[in-house]
Amino acid sequence: MKILHLYKDYFPVLGGIENHIKWLAEGMAARGHDVRVLVTNSGRGDRNETINGVPVVKVSRHFNISSAPIGLEMAGQLRRLGRDADIVHLHAPYPPGELAQLLVGAGKRTVITYHSDIVKQAGLLRFYTPFLRALLRRADKILVASPPYVQSSAFLRPIHEQTPEKIAIVPFGIDLSRFAEPPPQPSPTVGEGGSVKAQAAAIRACYGPGPLLLFVGRLRYYKGLRVLVQAMAQVENARCLIVGVGPLEAEIRAQVAELGLAERIFFAGEVDDAALPAYYRAADIFCLPSIHRSEALGIVLLEAMASGLPLISTELGTGTSWVNQNEVTGLVVAPEDPGALAAAIERLARNDEERRVFGQAGLNRAASEFGLEQMLTRTEAVYGEVLEE
Repeated sequence: MKILHLYKDYFPVLGGIENHIKWLAEGMAARGHDVRVLVTNSGRGDRNETINGVPVVKVSRHFNISSAPIGLEMAGQLRRLGRDADIVHLHAPYPPGELAQLLVGAGKRTVITYHSDIVKQAGLLRFYTPFLRALLRRADKILVASPPYVQSSAFLRPIHEQTPEKIAIVPFGIDLSRFAEPPPQPSPTVGEGGSVKAQAAAIRACYGPGPLLLFVGRLRYYKGLRVLVQAMAQVENARCLIVGVGPLEAEIRAQVAELGLAERIFFAGEVDDAALPAYYRAADIFCLPSIHRSEALGIVLLEAMASGLPLISTELGTGTSWVNQNEVTGLVVAPEDPGALAAAIERLARNDEERRVFGQAGLNRAASEFGLEQMLTRTEAVYGEVLEE
């Protein structure tokens, strides 16, 4: 099959959607398919690159509207690249890309992975809504990562009620082996390298004794870091390590200092991807305290499960509580509730056996649902189905 992915960015730009497209593109190419990617460049000028064996066309980026980069050549490149494509695979939300496909109608079939609703940009959403609904109606198949998101999305629920066969649940998948049994790798973040076990021990030594709570992700508004810091002020038996950078970093650091938590909440900054398994291995509990449904699933939850960690997450009506099953793989609490979050952290910090049971259940769930090869096989089956139709 000839497959064309369309989005705003691609690796080496890092992000949940960017990583997902990379894994799909490289995985399908390894299975013998002809895969290309169309995105915008980080600056002016068009660029053609081959990244890990995948041809990537980057159109000149002229300006941005509500974090959506606009490349004026996008529609023209989509028409050219999609002329003989079997599948044009869009990744929403990216309004310029969806508008380009509405205009061009490239490829034999259109598949959309619906990653999340637009939550924060209300002005853009008012303009975008009729176009998005039109594209969803025209799509041959809409892929969604979890059943709860279909029911909680105002865009997906009506489609499911009228034409349920148009929506396919394809859970996101990751390379589980990186976290379950990662190979020894040198890591500039934690010294001279060695085994992941040795790297994890070095990380633990940096932050003192006792249960270690881990957060991994961009420090953005919807991640709930302010709530996590407030919760840690009520916790006696754990320390917290925050891995990642982002626009709220200065604000969160100031909050930690103001509450006198600098000796119990630590910032690791941006960690190289190769070193991440050691950070998960060093922790005792993983926490994703997100407060908005912009958190559609949480790839970091999958990584933590593959590492054998018990999870703490929040009930958002999205896929996070489908991944982390309350009282099975971890605990689910209300969002924006520091007291409830603190109680969950304290409970797991005090109970070694409960952490072990939840962690093992998470390992089992990751292996059964969230492997990369499973995601590729399910996606490949969708492609074949829509082409047969």
